[in-house]
Amino acid sequence: MNTITLLKLAGLLHLGLIWAGAMMPRKVGLKTHLATLPPFIRRLFWVYYSFIGLMLVSFGALTFVFAGEIAAGSPLARGLCWFLTAFWGLRLIVAAFVFDVRPYLTGTLYRLGYHLTNIAFSLLVVLYAWLALK
Repeated sequence: MNTITLLKLAGLLHLGLIWAGAMMPRKVGLKTHLATLPPFIRRLFWVYYSFIGLMLVSFGALTFVFAGEIAAGSPLARGLCWFLTAFWGLRLIVAAFVFDVRPYLTGTLYRLGYHLTNIAFSLLVVLYAWLALK
């Protein structure tokens, strides 16, 4: 597989992560939990949640559409790769050390999905770091 193909797959992987994130509110009963918060905080959460989703779509679209330019390794492309390496690396650290999702991993499918998302984070870190260093 060549670098451009890997980048296009990474771009699509971002969309898979959007799908996983869209499933989360129902699984954790988010609306019920948020209902106890003041309206401002509730709206603030949804705005942050939406912005994160927008960022994931943007990261995926940029990676997919500009795969050739990123693979070429211009300084801007390498900067983007460093940024995405840091973003996904920090996300992986947060998944491992900040969030305790054990109460929500009630079935095999949920456990599998959780591990697959962490594998996706790891793959993105490795790919973007490799490209940043290349």
